[in-house]
Amino acid sequence: MAEIIQRDGTWAFDGSTIRITPGLHRRVPLFRQTYGEISVPLEAVSDIAYEPERGRGRLRMRLREGADPLLQATGGRLPDPADPYRLTVAADRDGAAEYVAEEIRHALLLDRIPKEPTTGYLLPGPPVPVSVRSSDGTVSFDGTQVRIDWADSSDRVKRATGPRIIALGDLAQVEWLPNCGYEDGFLRFVTPETMFSKLPPERDPYTLDLWGSVRRDLLTALVATAVTARLPHPSTRTGGAHDGRERRRTVVPAQADHHDVLLRRLRELGELHRDGVLTDEEFARTKAAVLRGFS
Repeated sequence: MAEIIQRDGTWAFDGSTIRITPGLHRRVPLFRQTYGEISVPLEAVSDIAYEPERGRGRLRMRLREGADPLLQATGGRLPDPADPYRLTVAADRDGAAEYVAEEIRHALLLDRIPKEPTTGYLLPGPPVPVSVRSSDGTVSFDGTQVRIDWADSSDRVKRATGPRIIALGDLAQVEWLPNCGYEDGFLRFVTPETMFSKLPPERDPYTLDLWGSVRRDLLTALVATAVTARLPHPSTRTGGAHDGRERRRTVVPAQADHHDVLLRRLRELGELHRDGVLTDEEFARTKAAVLRGFS
């Protein structure tokens, strides 16, 4: 077995699986500690490299596109310290790091692992149920539905709509952007009805606006990953080439759906305005945002 133990974590390779265990040091990000141990099958790996730096080095593993729901959900936007596929290595352990990398590369060659994208997830993602309390509210996923309970600090439009419950079958995709301290992030649940809406995250009742503790808000990636792992794999959404007649047949219903969604969102805003939930200024500003999103 090839193994390296560092403050940030442990990587162990037994010939078929790379087992990544987060370290217990207080500087290890909460996200890594919460996500826990990851078992990466060799067939999910595209490449691995050891990158020496001054005074230390870094092991970096690259997975095949489409192999991991975590990478699919976060889109490579996890901060470096929270990325489980990077390991900081002390300078006196560079030999062990090189050995681990070489053993994995050798196994990739022997097993003739392709580098092409996968047609299904090879890693399971976090188990469910999973629940995270963020700056904008608490988001939970039990494997069949997403529930958002808004915080007292959430926008009044969101609080007025009450808890948001979205069935897994109604979801088209999940969009996630981390809160990096100087720029807010968001966790957006996209349904066919909201696909064309571009309301700002702070007012979108299908979106958590991440503006508070970076350490805590990063945990929303757990929910994003758990949901992504249970949605159809990206390879099933691309579809084959369509001829001109097929494209023309799909344009009209798409435009009709687009128009119906716009009218529905405007009616919802109108009701909130009439009920006194939105002031005249808030109604005008939010209505303008909706119209811009559908233009």
